[in-house]
Amino acid sequence: MNHIETLTRYLAHFIDELTHQGIQDVVISPGSRSTPLAMLAVDNESIRDWILVDERSASYFALGLAKKTNRPVALICTSGTAAANYYPAVIEAFHGRVPLIVLTADRPHELRDVGAPQAMNQLNLYGDFVKKFYEMSLPEATHEMINYVRNRAQRASFYAQSGNPGPVQLNFPIREPLTPDLTLPNLWSGRDQLKQSKPIIGKRVLDKDSLIDFIKMLERKKRPLIVCGPQTDKHLSELIIKLSNDLNVPVIADPLSQIRSTTDKHAKIINSADALLKKESVREKLAPDLLIRFGGMPISKSYLFYLQENSHLPHYVIENETDVREPTNQQANYLLTDASLFVESLLAKEIQLEISDWTNKWLAYNQLVQKELTKDKNNQKHLTEGGVIQALLHKIPHQSELFIANSMPVRDLDTYYEVSEKEIIIHGNRGVSGIDGVVSTALGIAAVSEKPVTLVIGDLSFYHDLNGLLAAKKYELDITILLINNDGGGIFSFLPQAKEGQYFEKLFATPLGIDFSHSVKMYNGTYTLVTDMTELNQTLTRSYQNKGLKVIEIRTNRQENVALHQAFWRKVERVILEADQDE
Repeated sequence: MNHIETLTRYLAHFIDELTHQGIQDVVISPGSRSTPLAMLAVDNESIRDWILVDERSASYFALGLAKKTNRPVALICTSGTAAANYYPAVIEAFHGRVPLIVLTADRPHELRDVGAPQAMNQLNLYGDFVKKFYEMSLPEATHEMINYVRNRAQRASFYAQSGNPGPVQLNFPIREPLTPDLTLPNLWSGRDQLKQSKPIIGKRVLDKDSLIDFIKMLERKKRPLIVCGPQTDKHLSELIIKLSNDLNVPVIADPLSQIRSTTDKHAKIINSADALLKKESVREKLAPDLLIRFGGMPISKSYLFYLQENSHLPHYVIENETDVREPTNQQANYLLTDASLFVESLLAKEIQLEISDWTNKWLAYNQLVQKELTKDKNNQKHLTEGGVIQALLHKIPHQSELFIANSMPVRDLDTYYEVSEKEIIIHGNRGVSGIDGVVSTALGIAAVSEKPVTLVIGDLSFYHDLNGLLAAKKYELDITILLINNDGGGIFSFLPQAKEGQYFEKLFATPLGIDFSHSVKMYNGTYTLVTDMTELNQTLTRSYQNKGLKVIEIRTNRQENVALHQAFWRKVERVILEADQDE
């Protein structure tokens, strides 16, 4: 068997085994050394290929695909810095628990460390940010090596999905010539006897005694609080709402918790926790005696202060697998169990709590905040960043997907996202909360979603990933992008750096002064600049009626935004203190 046939059959078995393990999507950034991997992936009819030339954008696009499908997505790139451009998305996937299978083509061993072009050390390239690394053998087509390459494909799929999902890297040294022979007989058939088995991944269940101990502890408490941070399991969010109702315990719902979207009119959901807990005087009134958290750490910095001030209290964190997501460094009690099964176990028990006053206080305070938000909405005379979020939530269709960018957009969503019967799935890159790759990730979701997809993003994040718009043009993706342009990094205006007048604009605010309309048109998108609320509502309506890439830009003022937020927080503190005095 010659080199070309050996290369072809070896890598074909690998690609075929990936499809047998359930991988349905591959994102390819073309290059020379990755030629056989790329051509075989495209030739296999069981896998859907997406070709994006920029590796950084491609990797975030794959991240979006994997987020939406809850399946591993394969990435293929050539050797050298192409693989390095995957690094930011790999880090986000690791911390965001998103399964990726990263296939990096490499020079063969004799061309390493000898000055060969486009060659660098790709072994363990991503360090601790992958769950597993495999340096693959040079292609051979013996029975033993075919079993070997299929086994590695199975292991990669397993590690990407098991435990806390995440990325896996496989590095393929490949000798020239590189072009596979796709005319070989039985290239994609007749190998059932060689297929590896599919691992069965079980779920952790809390043992009976530990569950009983937890319930006994819970029944002794008078002011328990459920908290749900970012998580994507809609079934779990529904179970948490039911548990909250059954126990009559309030639940703080992060905007990415999927809990604020519900038809349950009796839900004990606190959607204004960030505003409520902004002032120490209010935090003191709402001091708990037990915290139970599902999902990741909430976005709200106010909640972080609340947690730090109550670090002496019992704090339980429910995690499916071993991991630490507790930035206060307090000694939390970790319950390592499948969250849905844990809640179902609690629901099956008759748990008696006497905490009606506690829950009623939370709900009453939450309602006061909602009334103030409604007043602000009704009194708006021009576009503000919060008003834009409110308008979007009013116009966004039922059964939608919303990707919210980091920095100010996600924080404004936290403030203005009321509990709604609209079925909206909220996505975000909260693994390391960066501003890069946001456009590409949202487009990855849009590529496989059957629902309308909306992205809310600031100007700096949009600029960071402008070339991600190529995916929208190339694959004619349908997405509405709401671009909030405050000409710089608006979130820095809320930080102590804002007082450094001499350096603030230059080092932190970093205004761009870019006319984004040219970039949108370059990618065949529709661009609209809106200047008032009426125009925004009309443009959103049209956007959801039409297909394709649509960018709606709203220009706001950073200083005004800070002043509005601070005035609102003071108002919330005042109305709560006044309400308590009236009792």
